[in-house]
Amino acid sequence: MEDVHRSNRVAGALVGSAAGDALGAPFEFGPPGQFSARFPVPARGSKPEMCGGGSLGWEPGEFTDDTQMALLVAESLIENDGLDEGHLFDRFRRWAEAGPPDIGNQTGAVLGSGRPWDVAAAEHFEETGHAAGNGSLMRTTPAAIWFSRFGTEATMDAARRISALTHGDPAAGEGCAIFHELMRVALDGGDPLAAVGTALELVLPEHRERWATVLAPDWTPSDATESNGAVWPTLGQAVWALRHGRDFAEVMRQVIDLGGDTDTVAAVAGGLAGAVYGMGGIPMRWSSAVRGRVPGFGDRRWGLADLQELAAALDGKPLQHYDPGVIPRIGPQEALPGIWAGNLDGARHSENDFAVISLCRLGDPFPHEVHRMAYVADNDYNHDLDTVLADVLDDLAALRAEGRKVLVHCHGGASRTGLVLRGWLVREEGMTPDEATAHVAERWPHLGLWNASFITALDRLSSER
Repeated sequence: MEDVHRSNRVAGALVGSAAGDALGAPFEFGPPGQFSARFPVPARGSKPEMCGGGSLGWEPGEFTDDTQMALLVAESLIENDGLDEGHLFDRFRRWAEAGPPDIGNQTGAVLGSGRPWDVAAAEHFEETGHAAGNGSLMRTTPAAIWFSRFGTEATMDAARRISALTHGDPAAGEGCAIFHELMRVALDGGDPLAAVGTALELVLPEHRERWATVLAPDWTPSDATESNGAVWPTLGQAVWALRHGRDFAEVMRQVIDLGGDTDTVAAVAGGLAGAVYGMGGIPMRWSSAVRGRVPGFGDRRWGLADLQELAAALDGKPLQHYDPGVIPRIGPQEALPGIWAGNLDGARHSENDFAVISLCRLGDPFPHEVHRMAYVADNDYNHDLDTVLADVLDDLAALRAEGRKVLVHCHGGASRTGLVLRGWLVREEGMTPDEATAHVAERWPHLGLWNASFITALDRLSSER
């Protein structure tokens, strides 16, 4: 995956962490194997693996305190153009006082102590001797993105400082520092697994051996000496899954099937896997479903587009909401049996009983109950185009099998929409790309053929039959 663009990796890291959090939440503190027992095969129809529920009754796709705190970190970094520990601690405290549905014992005790930001966690650790939970690791993906631009020393130092706001045990900070360095390498297109040894050399000597144990290539979760509520096995399991998973979905299945603190381990693994495989490697049925709010900070409902915009800002781009403007509506029109086509505003204002597959940026979200958003750009930089196209076609097939009317669209309804319509005919009807193009052109006059990379993707799809 060395050819994935950095912006794709950055978005993948933040969205991947939130997706892992929401995927793991219903299985939190359950026994091993529950995820695969409930979903033995991918659930691509209208009821995907983002099932919600669990002991706290999460909505499908709703993220937990892991992502809530991560968003607090992200917005503080952007607002202050860097780390302001007092500001961030105040945000944490405001969130805790608002009564979030879930908050870790360690984090809650420190934030509720009434002590200043620079002593609260240290005093708690001195009094209890227990502060090596995974609560600072779970929220650190945004900081890892932000500081990855400034090199190894800066990112590892920031990881320790942010961790120390709530976790006085330096072991937790060292885990965050390792995570930051692995993330930095991954976002730059390197192999984070190959960077483990170098990261360990920068760990405080008194903590190095214990971290080296759980990050060793031959370590397995069965070797853990603590539950995965502790920081060591959490990062150890995340790295283990990254080492043995073939793609983002398999990494998630492996860590959630370990049981225990599933939302946090999946959030940590999701951040790393998202950076490795990029935004396009995250199944759209998962990324599209992610949502939630941050208690104490208004009624804003975060969704996929918000997370992608925030990720770009963490990587130094301006923070701005995408506004596609208003364009004349095209469609919906039934282009193939059971498959409708349109442009952005044609889809936005379509009947709500459509299952919509969006292939472009949207601005404000749609009201449709079933809505999938794929990560496709109409240029030559879709290095994971085959993966994304297969994901779209697989979901399209599952939704059609349920009898759903499926509406496929991009901004203009031309190039990307045409790619999917033609891809469907190539894969499902056995047509050649030329036959598929002619067939679609007769039924969808808005077909655009200017993207040569889409033509070669169809050729590859045809050769796989």
